[in-house]
Amino acid sequence: MKKKNNSGLSKEIKKTHMRQLAKYREETLRPNPELRSLFLEITPFCNEHCLHCGSRCGDIDVSNMLSVDEIKETLLQVKKDFDSSKMRLCITGGEPLLRPEFFEIMEFAQNLGFTWGMTSNGTLIDKETARRLRKAGLRTVSISVDGLKENHEWFRQSPGCYEKTIEGIKNLIEVGISHVQITTVIYHKNIDELDKMYEEFKKVGVRSWRVINIEPIGRAKENADLMLSKEEYLRLFEFIRDKRFEDKMEVTYGCSHYLGVETEREVRKWYFLCNAGVYTASIMYNGDIGGCLDIERRPELIQGNVRTDNLKEVWENKFVNFRNDFRKTGKCADCKDYEFCAGDSFHTWNFDTMEPNLCLKGILFK
Repeated sequence: MKKKNNSGLSKEIKKTHMRQLAKYREETLRPNPELRSLFLEITPFCNEHCLHCGSRCGDIDVSNMLSVDEIKETLLQVKKDFDSSKMRLCITGGEPLLRPEFFEIMEFAQNLGFTWGMTSNGTLIDKETARRLRKAGLRTVSISVDGLKENHEWFRQSPGCYEKTIEGIKNLIEVGISHVQITTVIYHKNIDELDKMYEEFKKVGVRSWRVINIEPIGRAKENADLMLSKEEYLRLFEFIRDKRFEDKMEVTYGCSHYLGVETEREVRKWYFLCNAGVYTASIMYNGDIGGCLDIERRPELIQGNVRTDNLKEVWENKFVNFRNDFRKTGKCADCKDYEFCAGDSFHTWNFDTMEPNLCLKGILFK
């Protein structure tokens, strides 16, 4: 069967585009990074205990959490130092709505002029909460649904959560949140539900379904039986390619991983570029400053702390490891695709063995 060409681009045109992007990365972006997405982890607490959680929510030291006043002071400083009209504030956790002062924080951010979105498990979004979220300025939201009822609740270790999550999504749509997305982690146990999930999520009424593979990070590293086989990866990407524009609900892959020339632009609207440290920074619940929140929280990757350091100064003078080619080593050193992937996603890089924990070369492409 001939594969769909969702991009309308030939391989040669895509290669030209990717070379242009690589040149831009090296000559413009790394020397002059632009903070476009600032992730703010307002709580490490969660009412679920997911088997794949990259942050290990519920199993970490939660002392030294930023106070409301410290968060407000940080937002004021960010507003002063950056052009907030060009920045998206991404609120996350844990489950953000478990922060007792959630609405106080977000109304403060709204009054400062920040555009903000959030990730959530959706279980706490009743009709009144949905209305309050819209009033507080919520623009975009990604709700996690990791399978149909049985698999979703098993994966999230939270009996009875599926109906609450679906109801939360419907409540958000009902109040007119501009962009409500379902995000689904595909793992060995739920991949057989792809077609059924597609039909169910269309009924819910979301505009976008973001489908991603389970990653070898956080708790998932202790659950190797959840990982996908080569055949399952191929099946996943063919599904996304086939369903991408089939209905009003777009099906798209996440931002992670270089997919090879044939698959790039066919399952998402952009070419791969790891944004960590060049477009994206994060403030963790304890004030630590890092790249992407999915990256392992190692001391050498923490760039500072908002309690003692100015984010703008950190952004301009730190993040060195995110802006050079220290990962061009081992099997990556002589790889012809390194020009395009630059070591692939930081969150799946193994800083002990200095090689990627997951590379789709040999799976999606040769």
